[in-house]
Amino acid sequence: MSQDAVQIIARGPRAVAEAAAAAIDSDPLLEGATYSILEEDEDRDIWRIDAFPTTQDEADGLAGKLGGYAELRTVVEKLADADWLAMALSGLPPVRAGRFFVFGAHDKGLAPTNTVNLRIEAGAAFGTGHHGTTVGCLSAYDALIKARRFDKVLDVGAGTGVLAIAAARTGSKLAVGTDIDAPSVRISNENARLNKSSARFVHASGLSHRLVSKAAPYDLVFANILAPPLVALSQDIRRALKPGGFAILSGLLRTQERRVLAAYLSKGFRLHRRLHRDAWATLVLRRA
Repeated sequence: MSQDAVQIIARGPRAVAEAAAAAIDSDPLLEGATYSILEEDEDRDIWRIDAFPTTQDEADGLAGKLGGYAELRTVVEKLADADWLAMALSGLPPVRAGRFFVFGAHDKGLAPTNTVNLRIEAGAAFGTGHHGTTVGCLSAYDALIKARRFDKVLDVGAGTGVLAIAAARTGSKLAVGTDIDAPSVRISNENARLNKSSARFVHASGLSHRLVSKAAPYDLVFANILAPPLVALSQDIRRALKPGGFAILSGLLRTQERRVLAAYLSKGFRLHRRLHRDAWATLVLRRA
């Protein structure tokens, strides 16, 4: 944040705290927000939400969302000169999605020996693996690779690069990611090196980058973005896929699922599977 870093703390009954957390998860404007929820006092039924906004807009959005619950006591505190990002990450436990274990540097010692361990540092990029959409994509991909392999994978809107890195670490010969945000591209390439992965990431809008078009057609396309661009890119994603190839789409709310699915069904896709996590949906589609 350009201003002093702050921590937003809300305390209240479990049901109210969980409702507030679900409201944060379902708000697209807060999809990258870092927060934790935990039980503070079992006897008194007091649960606590700690949020660590990284922009003023995010701070305003979190404060407004939590302040909308009268039974929550919400305060905003200025953080002292300290590693506030590390404090935020300390509230984010590692994530398990099928065979994948996603963790940050602060949890390196917790990585199991029988999983595909992905160390993902977010920095200014979205997609640590904690968000319901990223977990949905990893879970969907884990289910698919139980029966097949994908030699060429494209990740549209890669964020931290976790999806393309997961593909490269599980046998994909080519894994390419794109993002419209230049810092995210830098971070995703750094994460690829951290994970000794061959995945490559480029700064691009859509699928027009030369590296992306040159490698087409792909066996699998990830697109964990938002519903409107998912709809707009439906024809481009179809062209990028081999016949019989798969698309894993996320970043959409359950309420947006029909709209996105209709756009892809009209392009000749078939629904293979759908996954729901909290308010979010992940669609697994196969091109005819």
